[in-house]
Amino acid sequence: MNIREATPADIPVIQGIAHACWPVAYTGIISPAQIAYMLDLMYGTPALEAQFGPMGHRFLVAEQEGRVIGFAGFEHGYGPGRSRLHKLYVLPEVKGKGAGHALLEAMLLEAMKAGDTAVELNVNRHNPAKAFYQRHGFTIERDEVLDIGEGFVMDDHVMLRRFRPW
Repeated sequence: MNIREATPADIPVIQGIAHACWPVAYTGIISPAQIAYMLDLMYGTPALEAQFGPMGHRFLVAEQEGRVIGFAGFEHGYGPGRSRLHKLYVLPEVKGKGAGHALLEAMLLEAMKAGDTAVELNVNRHNPAKAFYQRHGFTIERDEVLDIGEGFVMDDHVMLRRFRPW
């Protein structure tokens, strides 16, 4: 498996992975209408172009045999000494085979290199991925409900992993 920095040319593959993952990950947690709304809000081409561009997000992709199988999106300087993991998804057919772990570890290394002392993320309170993050040293810092428009909310845990800078 290879982890590399993504470029805007990877937007279509990132969108494809998100569209493959979200119905599997969120069915039974949020409505199909909210899944569609959030996919457009977060993964529409203009949204991803803004994330790669003026918003300053970085993306890593995991490749296996020349095929992108997962991605992580994050930003440094989200708060004092913090990076923020915004997105981490791997294709359902490779879930549990190490791609998510490799992406997370690579992202954590990038946060440390940037001088941050912690990484935070949001995860839906009912998402089983919460256990994945706990296994990787994240703890629940607080809960929050965010209004994201169109009558939808994100009902999340904010999780945090602290570490010492290099």
